[in-house]
Amino acid sequence: METKKSTTVDGVEKNNSKEYALGKKNYLLIALSFILIVVGFVLMMGSGSTDESYNPDIFSTRRIVIAPTITFIGFVCMIFAILRKPKQ
Repeated sequence: METKKSTTVDGVEKNNSKEYALGKKNYLLIALSFILIVVGFVLMMGSGSTDESYNPDIFSTRRIVIAPTITFIGFVCMIFAILRKPKQ
């Protein structure tokens, strides 16, 4: 959203424009990255082992390989989404 108005004060022209640091596509990528991070953390959830019972599910492929990989990809995408320069 860009609003440009120019006013003259003491012979100096000033632009009253609203320019956001990030564009619409950046915010969309940030939202998708956030969802990816949340999905990764949800995949890591589960019951753990206690002193009385051993739960072998804590070493499942989903919890120690897939979920951290998805979370890491989400964080990398978040950095990309923030640093991406919007087109003018």
